[in-house]
Amino acid sequence: MMHAGKGPHQNQTVVATGASIESAPVAMVMVHGRGATAENILTLAFELKQPDIAYLAPQAAGNSWYPYSFLAPIERNEPGLSSGLAVIATIMEQVAAAGIPPERTILLGFSQGACLSLEFAARNAQRYGAVIGLSGGLIGPEGTPRDYPGSLDGTPVFLGCSDIDPHIPLTRVQESTEILRGLGGTVTERIYPGMAHIINQEEIDCVQQIAHTLLPSS
Repeated sequence: MMHAGKGPHQNQTVVATGASIESAPVAMVMVHGRGATAENILTLAFELKQPDIAYLAPQAAGNSWYPYSFLAPIERNEPGLSSGLAVIATIMEQVAAAGIPPERTILLGFSQGACLSLEFAARNAQRYGAVIGLSGGLIGPEGTPRDYPGSLDGTPVFLGCSDIDPHIPLTRVQESTEILRGLGGTVTERIYPGMAHIINQEEIDCVQQIAHTLLPSS
C-alpha cells in the first residue's frame, strides 16, 4: 500500500460533512467519479437525510483517480489506481482509529469512484458496514485474475447500473456481482433499463435503508 506523499492522490483534501468521526456511530466513505469533485459526491449525503453519519469524501488529483477506462490494462492506470486505493485505506484507518470499525463503515462510490471502491473492497475483503457501487465494476481488462484473498463475511453489497451505460458494460457489473458473492458478500444487483449514467432515486432509497440498519435504533 502506498502511503502519504507517494502518489498523485496523497496529500489531497478529504472533505467531510454530517457528524464528526469522533461522535458518529457510522461512517460513509464516498468516492467521486471522473471529472467530479468530493463536494459533488457529498451532495448525495444530504439526500440521504441521515445527519448522524460521518461522511468523508477524498478528492482525486486532477479530478480523476486514474487516466484510462477501468477496463484498460491495470498497469496503464498506474500510479493513479494504487494511489487512489491507498487513499481509501488511509481514510479507513483514520475512521477506525476514531472508534468506527469497518463493520460500521460504508464504502460508496459512483462511476470511476464505484470501480475504485469495489476494487478496494475485493482486495481488502473483510466485514464492512456495506459496499455500494453505483454505475461501476471491478477494475481490469477481461480475463483479469480475480483470486482475491479474504472474505466479505456477509457484507451487504449493492450494485446499481444501467443496462446501456456508455462507460460500464453490463457483463462487468454481472461478473462483479458473482465475484463479490464468491467473496462472501450479500449482493443486491439492480439493473435499470435505458438509464443514463446517473444515480437514481431507487438507488438513493436503497443506500438510505442500508445505512439505517447500521445506525443504533432511536
